[in-house]
Amino acid sequence: MCELGRMDILVETSILSQYLARPRICHLVQAISIFEYLSKYDNYWMVMDPSDYNIDWMPIKDEPSPEETARIMQQMHPDAIEEEPHNKPSIPLGKSVNINAFVDADHAGNKVTRRSHTDIIIYCNRSPILWFSKRQNTVEISTYSSEIVALKITIEMVVVEGLRYKLKMFGVGLKGPARVFCDNMVVVLNSSFSESTLKKKNCRVA
Repeated sequence: MCELGRMDILVETSILSQYLARPRICHLVQAISIFEYLSKYDNYWMVMDPSDYNIDWMPIKDEPSPEETARIMQQMHPDAIEEEPHNKPSIPLGKSVNINAFVDADHAGNKVTRRSHTDIIIYCNRSPILWFSKRQNTVEISTYSSEIVALKITIEMVVVEGLRYKLKMFGVGLKGPARVFCDNMVVVLNSSFSESTLKKKNCRVA
């Protein structure tokens, strides 16, 4: 159901699936509650909106523009070149789109293992195309660390696993780099400014 588009039960289903090995009565009760919710709200619609997702960029004090930030990052990492499909369509087969990814992490959400939970939704313009909810593999001691791990997973989904590559192969034009949104300002600043230093070793590796 989650894969077919019922994102409203994605987090609950992901959390409940952690107890498949040794379920208890309370887990059965929660599973029944999910199905009761589905039976009550069975007329669920997923809106696919092709319109562009415009953003009013509000710069922070002394913050460079996104174009300037991209230029600085390219100078720091000259070998970081995006792979282009050699046999992609010569011209886009339709209107170009923006990739917009929204990411969040529930720090130490699991009261037993103290692991955080990552939640991601990726849009093409205003249409959701990919959603993800999973417990993190490590125990992070701060909200900052759990958000960095979640951001790493998002980048892997967009770049490493080839979402941009696949869209180009389909003939879908892309408007600039993917835009990632999170609600932790420290994470935004540390990942946006080239002079920012990540002091924690696991965050640097991520």
